[in-house]
Order: sequence, then structure tokens, then C-alpha cells
Amino acid sequence: MYYLLDVQPIKGIVFTTEGTKVFTEVSKKIIMEINLLTKTCIGLAFEVHTALGPGLLESVYKECLFYKIRKAGLCVEKEVPIPLLFEEIHLDCGYRIDLLVENKLVLEIKSVEQIHPVYIAQVLTYLKLGKFHLGLLLNFNVLHLRECIKRIIL
Repeated sequence: MYYLLDVQPIKGIVFTTEGTKVFTEVSKKIIMEINLLTKTCIGLAFEVHTALGPGLLESVYKECLFYKIRKAGLCVEKEVPIPLLFEEIHLDCGYRIDLLVENKLVLEIKSVEQIHPVYIAQVLTYLKLGKFHLGLLLNFNVLHLRECIKRIIL
């Protein structure tokens, strides 16, 4: 199960498919940390997009966002390999997360005309294989970045 949300933050309550509230102090703290991390990364993405504008290669936005996140004092890794375990074999299929922030937040950077459902599926695959819970799909090839930020929760 996953949730696709636009930029609205999680409010501190998680709803299961049955609609019951799952609310503990631990989960509340984790949600607050993730919301702050997400807000910070989105703000930095806005700074990069404002400075560069649309129309550049994905690699340019990735490098600039990587730089801004590091400069903000966050732990960030670039091109993180994600291995695939199928039955008893270990496959290195070349899956790579664009940016992984604080070993919690997956950032998938795009510079395309429109977001296709396959890009959302790609982020979901990274979340599942890496056992992460939250990803952001950021498309920089737009006039206003806020139009193309997708928050994906596993």
C-alpha cells in the first residue's frame, strides 16, 4: 500500500486502510522529523529551480541539489545503488537512487515534459527495495516547481 500526496505535510496522524488512527509518541516524533526533512529538501529544490529555471539536464539539477543539501548540513548520498534479491540470487541491476537524504528520504530528480505513472512506480520500487518509507519525485522542467512535486509514502 502506498499514498501519493502532493506537497501537503502529514499532520501527525497516520490512517490505515480501515481508517483507524495509529498514533504513538514515537511515530509522532518520526513523522515530525520526516516532515521537517521533506520541507527542507523541497525548499532547497525551490532555490535550485529559481536560480536555474527549467530546461536543463536532470544531472545538472541533481548536482546542484546535492550541493545545496550538503551545504545545509544534511547527510546526503548520490547515485545510491539498490540491489535486488530474487529468491536466493543477488542481482545488481543498476538501480540507483538519485539522492538519499539522511538515509530516510529518497529524492528522484526528473527534467521531463510531464510526470508519467512509471516515474511514480520507479520511486515506489526504490522505496520497497531499499526499505524506505518516503520519496519525493521532483520534475524541474516546469515553470513553477510546485506544480511537479509528488510525495510518495510507502
